[in-house]
Amino acid sequence: MRMITFFLIGLTVHVVFFLSIFDIYFTSPLVHGMTPQATLLEPPASRLVLMVADGLRADSLFTLLPNGSSRAPFMRNIIETRGTWGVSHTRVPTESRPGHVALIAGFYEDVSAVAKGWKENPVEFDSVFNESRHTWSWGSPDILPMFAKGATGSHVYTHTYPAVEEDFASTDASRLDSWVFAQVKSFFDSAKYNSSLNATLHEDKNVFFLHLLGLDTNGHAHRPMSQEYLNNIGLVDAGVSELVSMVEDFFGHDGKTAYVFTSDHGMTNWGSHGAGHPSETLTPLVVWGAGVSRPVAVTEPQTFSDGYLKDWNLEHVRRVDVNQADIAPLMASLIGVNFPVNSVGVLPLRYLNNSKRFKAESMYTNAIQVLEQYKVKMIQKKETTLSLLFTPYQYLTDSEQAERVNQIRIMFQLEKYEDVISLCQSLISHSLKGLVYYHTYDRFFLGCSVVLGFVGWTSYVVLVILKTHASLNRNPNLTKQISSFHLSRLCVVVALLIAMFLFIQRSPLTYYIYCLLPVPVWYSVLKEFGTLVNLVHSAPSLPLWKCLGYFVLVAFGIELLVVSFFHRAMLSVGLAALSLWPFLSEVFEKAKVRSMSWFLSCLCLAVFPLLPVVGREPNLHLVSCAGLLALFTSFCFLWSSRRRTPLHHSETRLLLIQMIHVAVCAFVPSLTHSSLQQKRGLPLLSQIISWTTLGSSILIPLLSSTRLFHRLLSILLSLTATYLLLSTGSEALFPPALSWLMFVWIKMEQEALLTQRVSGRQELSTVDFAANIDITKIRQLKLDDIRRSYFFVFFIITAFFGTGNIASINSFDPASVYCFLTVFNPFIMGGLMMWKVIIPFIIVMCTFEAIQVTTQLSSRSLFLIVLVISDIMALHFFFMVQDYGSWLDIGTSISHYVIVMSMTIFLMILSVVTHILTSQRLVLWRKSKIHYP
Repeated sequence: MRMITFFLIGLTVHVVFFLSIFDIYFTSPLVHGMTPQATLLEPPASRLVLMVADGLRADSLFTLLPNGSSRAPFMRNIIETRGTWGVSHTRVPTESRPGHVALIAGFYEDVSAVAKGWKENPVEFDSVFNESRHTWSWGSPDILPMFAKGATGSHVYTHTYPAVEEDFASTDASRLDSWVFAQVKSFFDSAKYNSSLNATLHEDKNVFFLHLLGLDTNGHAHRPMSQEYLNNIGLVDAGVSELVSMVEDFFGHDGKTAYVFTSDHGMTNWGSHGAGHPSETLTPLVVWGAGVSRPVAVTEPQTFSDGYLKDWNLEHVRRVDVNQADIAPLMASLIGVNFPVNSVGVLPLRYLNNSKRFKAESMYTNAIQVLEQYKVKMIQKKETTLSLLFTPYQYLTDSEQAERVNQIRIMFQLEKYEDVISLCQSLISHSLKGLVYYHTYDRFFLGCSVVLGFVGWTSYVVLVILKTHASLNRNPNLTKQISSFHLSRLCVVVALLIAMFLFIQRSPLTYYIYCLLPVPVWYSVLKEFGTLVNLVHSAPSLPLWKCLGYFVLVAFGIELLVVSFFHRAMLSVGLAALSLWPFLSEVFEKAKVRSMSWFLSCLCLAVFPLLPVVGREPNLHLVSCAGLLALFTSFCFLWSSRRRTPLHHSETRLLLIQMIHVAVCAFVPSLTHSSLQQKRGLPLLSQIISWTTLGSSILIPLLSSTRLFHRLLSILLSLTATYLLLSTGSEALFPPALSWLMFVWIKMEQEALLTQRVSGRQELSTVDFAANIDITKIRQLKLDDIRRSYFFVFFIITAFFGTGNIASINSFDPASVYCFLTVFNPFIMGGLMMWKVIIPFIIVMCTFEAIQVTTQLSSRSLFLIVLVISDIMALHFFFMVQDYGSWLDIGTSISHYVIVMSMTIFLMILSVVTHILTSQRLVLWRKSKIHYP
């Protein structure tokens, strides 16, 4: 199979494996066709005011100042004298969109939908706003429009400020909250003189929503412990106090207004959110007004796992914790609207101050609303599954549903409302478990199909390696033991049976892909059966003990890499082990100085995985030092190589210009952050330098010489300049340290060739990436090439995790992109942070390209081994997902699987990009003449 064909097939297979995880674990939980449910009794409130302080942590609001006073005195007074309070527990990902969906719609949005946009709905869903008579909302253009678009009719009104106002470099982002409060005040003032609006406001089932983004913006820009963030809490508290007074005056203190104050997510000490740290998942909830319980004094100790009550000095007031989705049915119950049909929240009764009958009716409404979802989900799954194969949820069959609902109605007739509530809570619990059961009904079936395809693909790659790149004793009589004709017919029959089965079950199109993919994969494996037979016949001539030793070492090494995804320190252990490689082989005897350099560079790089991933304070002096270090090493290299490989004046001038550019970029972050700290905004010059550097980072190296080390130096300087602009501290030192190790690795592999007695070894100073490769010098794979491939995978993982944990959203510091932009834009910011992660990846890729050239190996041969190693890791994570029970653990393993699969896809794509980056000249722009065997 030609290289390009193999590349395209491999890329397609891996994209399918990558997307499969989303179909198996991240499908939308929403179903449609349910009958809306509402409590028929008179609701306690005519209107609801919902205030969401975006990014507000529970401890930041509740903790007292050192002098014993509160930074939010109004909310403190509400907690102690007028309302009910607690902590709202959010779910990962702790981002604004899923947080607001949980609050207002009552369900936890599918993770894949979050990436589809902040302003539009990937799926239509019901919400409290949609069920209200009218909803007026003020706040961010990133949040408000999605609830207006999702509503039926035109009864949801939005008032937003321009997106450009969400600027992390602003003098004080609390002005966003001031804008909201001012707009609400102006709205109610105008209603006094607008009879039509006044009449509309006095209708029932109205909602007023205030989205307060200032805290989130100040937290990102200045950290949650900053004075700006803490002062913003005081501003919000004062604004809420004034708002409540204004609303009560407007409605004549009729006692028909309910107030809910909460947050969509918290924030870490280092100003980020998205993961599952308690500072992100614990948010405040304070509810008061019509229909809400007043404070309940507590004399006995209250036990909560977070242990914050004593710090907050609130042990004497009953704390009522909820899941974030529980707030939606609470709001619906207070104003008497339909419960959102997709809500999975459970009504928190201890927040309600009403009769037992009202509580029982509300809980019954909640139970029927959740049960309706369960019924629709069960019918959908039953219709798409063969009756003989369908296994219903045993705890809530049709007869069980009827019996439970009948029991509840009997308890209503007997006016045993406590029993009604208990039965309803049990019904809700079973309905939610049943929803999960049917939502994950096909998970095992799809997982088996993906695993079957995965194992088949890996087996095929191994057989290709053995067939085309290994020296096996080939017996022509054994290579065609299985007839291709009969094998083809068998595979066609199997494919038709699978397709027929899926068609009868009315399965989605993606199911056909996952289930049919293993058929051609295993067909290819069985066609190569003769290669496996050749391996068996060649076994007596192979160094079995050496092969077994390599197998054990690689298996141990892969396991170490898997563990490193959960514990970054294992990378340091691995680097320490790798540093001993020359001393355990013959290399040390032939190159003592280079061996010691390898040893020291491995240990230097091993320091980075031991540094904290998050919570680091910015240290821009280290960024400047990293730039100077890159300049010093570049200058030393140019000075030492001026005689051995003299460059043309234009090429030398280009490298000197790149070095000057690195020096400039080393000091741009300091100037930028200094300007931001002084509230002078983002300097235009910094933006121009940053975006120009980013745009030219790949193009500039194409102008340099294609000599091995000169081209690598040009790539390093270009990428380092961009990396410095995206750095805020010690991570800026990572590319120089990694590049030192990569430089030594190339040298060490040359020495390793001598120990293997490979003839025709080139001097590194004479290697040219763009030169023609003599195919006759391309050698077969040796056992030591497995080590080279493993080193590459290890260094790729180290490049990914060396300075952070990319599996955790909150490990990214938003300050990293301030040289480029400060106005909130999640996709551009995410893209810049992703590019920062990829830069070390490209450095390792270019080094591996150099090693393939200098060790006289085809790109395909080493790449196939790398593919096998990465696929084994991905398969390992796929199995780990099946073993975990909690959503957080499953999410972690899924994220690791996605990372490995993304890494493999990147490897396949960037192998071509890297080849162009190393071997092409922009001035010539000619096709490379390198041919793959």
